[in-house]
Amino acid sequence: MSERILLFVPCYNCAAQIGRVLGQVRGPAGARVEEILVLDNGSDDGTVDEARKAMSGLQGPRVTIARNRSNYHLGGSHKAAFAYAAEHGFSHVLVLHGDDQGRLEDILPVLERGDHKSHDACLGARFMSGSRLEGYASHRRLGNAVFNLIFSAVTGRRICDLGSGLNVFGHAVFSDPRVTLCSDDLRFNVFLLLQLIDRRRRLTFFPISWREEDQVSNVRLVSQALRTLAIAWDYLARRSHFRAADHRDRPVTAYVFDVLFRTPAHA
Repeated sequence: MSERILLFVPCYNCAAQIGRVLGQVRGPAGARVEEILVLDNGSDDGTVDEARKAMSGLQGPRVTIARNRSNYHLGGSHKAAFAYAAEHGFSHVLVLHGDDQGRLEDILPVLERGDHKSHDACLGARFMSGSRLEGYASHRRLGNAVFNLIFSAVTGRRICDLGSGLNVFGHAVFSDPRVTLCSDDLRFNVFLLLQLIDRRRRLTFFPISWREEDQVSNVRLVSQALRTLAIAWDYLARRSHFRAADHRDRPVTAYVFDVLFRTPAHA
C-alpha cells in the first residue's frame, strides 16, 4: 500500500486554538499529509467557524471539516475517523488534538525514519527522554509517572505514556473492528494501548513537546485515576474478559459525522 496519510484533528470547544493547530500544517510534516479531517464533537464556542477561517490559508492537502451527529466523546471521534480512513483507502491516520498542546513537527523524525511503516502504531510520549513539557503541573507529572510504572508492570513492557494527543496508526490498527469495543470516553487511548499490546501489534513511543497555556482540561483527575486503575486490574486479573468485553458505557451502532465544508483535492 502506498503512503496516504490522513491527519485527524479531533476538537471540542477549541475555537481559541484550532487556527493555531491548522497553521502547523504548513511545515514539512504537513507536506506528508494528503487530507486533513477536522472532526468537531458538538462544540458551542465557534470552533467550526474558526476552523473554516483557518483552512482558507492552507495550501496542499484537502481539508474536510465535519461534525459528529451525536456526542461520541474523544474515543468515538477516533472511531469515526478510523472508519473514514479505512473507507477511503488511507495507509495511516495521524492524530493531532485540536487544543494545540502538541506540535505536528515532532512527528517528522518518525516519518523520515519510516517508523510508521515498520510499526503498527507510533505513540507520542510526554514522559520520556527528549520530551519537553511546558506549563505541566508537577503533581500531574508525578501521577503520570506512577501510572506508567503500573501499566509497565501489568503489561510486561515499558510504557512511556498512556495516551497523548499526537500519534500515528497504521492500517492494521484503524481497520481492526475490535477497536470499536474500546471505551468512547477519555480512557479510549488506554484501552487501545492495551489492545495493541495484547494483540502483539508493533508499537513504539517517541518524544514529543507538550504545553498547557489557554486550554481547558476535561479530565476529572480523581475519578479518571480510579477508572484507569480499574482498567489495569481488569487487564491483569481478567484477561479473557478484557479481550471479549465491550468497554463502552453506551454502545453505538455506527459513528457517523456530517461534512460541513471541504476544499477541493490538492487545492
